[in-house]
Amino acid sequence: MKPFEFSTPIQTERLVLRSLTLNDHDVDDIHAQQSNAELTAYMLYEPRDRATVIEKIAEWTAREALAESGDYLQLAIELADAVPPVAETIVGQSIADNAATPPAAETTGAEVRRPVVIGTLYFKIESAEDSNAEIGWALHPNFQGKGYAREAASTWLDLAFDELKLHRVFANLDPRNDDSVRLCCALGMRHEAHHVEDMWFKGAWADTGIYAILDREWAAHRG
Repeated sequence: MKPFEFSTPIQTERLVLRSLTLNDHDVDDIHAQQSNAELTAYMLYEPRDRATVIEKIAEWTAREALAESGDYLQLAIELADAVPPVAETIVGQSIADNAATPPAAETTGAEVRRPVVIGTLYFKIESAEDSNAEIGWALHPNFQGKGYAREAASTWLDLAFDELKLHRVFANLDPRNDDSVRLCCALGMRHEAHHVEDMWFKGAWADTGIYAILDREWAAHRG
């Protein structure tokens, strides 16, 4: 593979892929995403409070290079003009945490619109020696079903194979997550494996699905 440093936002037809920041809008949007019980049902974490989101974004902003095994990026998927979703109240969250969460913007007949981080794109070098990487995505439910995840993932796969010169990219997901399964298929990824009850996940045994695509397969898929 060829080392890569993410320094410039990537513009797609409708979206911008960029680094996350600790400004209030990014924190609010990621909090709205990661506090959502529907979205986190298939994630390895439980719904997060705002303080935890701030900690995670601080961790992600320190990651800019893809050069060695284990290097990863967690990028913002931004839509230029949208109504920002509101974070959910987490059961058991302390009064102090709730007090620290900014209230939703008040509207007077017209909804507030602005650039919104509608989701995140995850990319990790699994093995630099073998030119093998993992891709993942998460979109707030308000923005699912509109082709945004496919647009973001397709753009990143172009970069992964053309610029990073990777040989294989795979997705590791919960087979019950029908939306992610459909997206993998739409991206031309093969269903490589279904591991049965290989993970203790949120109080029960769960399966893992592996979907993958090679550089030559991606070239053929995109035409």
